[in-house]
Amino acid sequence: MTEKIRRKFGDMPIPPIARLIGFNIVEVGVGQAVMELEAGTKHTNPMGTLHGGVICDVADAAMGAAYYSTLGEDESFTTLELKINFMKPVWKGLIRAEAKVIKMGKTIGLLQCEVTDSENGLVAFVTSTCMTLRGESAEGR
Repeated sequence: MTEKIRRKFGDMPIPPIARLIGFNIVEVGVGQAVMELEAGTKHTNPMGTLHGGVICDVADAAMGAAYYSTLGEDESFTTLELKINFMKPVWKGLIRAEAKVIKMGKTIGLLQCEVTDSENGLVAFVTSTCMTLRGESAEGR
């Protein structure tokens, strides 16, 4: 783990959304991140399968961590676009979201994430476009 990542993630508290949904940060490196969720009945839709929004949230968090890992200390980011293709349903069990930065520009970055089940079957393929924020924009002004 690089010094940059240690500074950003070494003492990073678990994001509130991770606590709410119940996913874990497994790994973060420069330009990549892995999140996992043990899906159960509390995560289901009316049909009894894992809710697509939950899958999307875990993937979005993984891609956000991957993008954040590439930023300077005075930078932040926002998601401009998020697209998800669901490939198969999940009823319960472990899902794993593996995200990586595909292309990083000065201001815009492209990411992808593969969400798999416990048998390594592709559950969803997700892409995201993020924009780096600097100066007052990075501070929420």
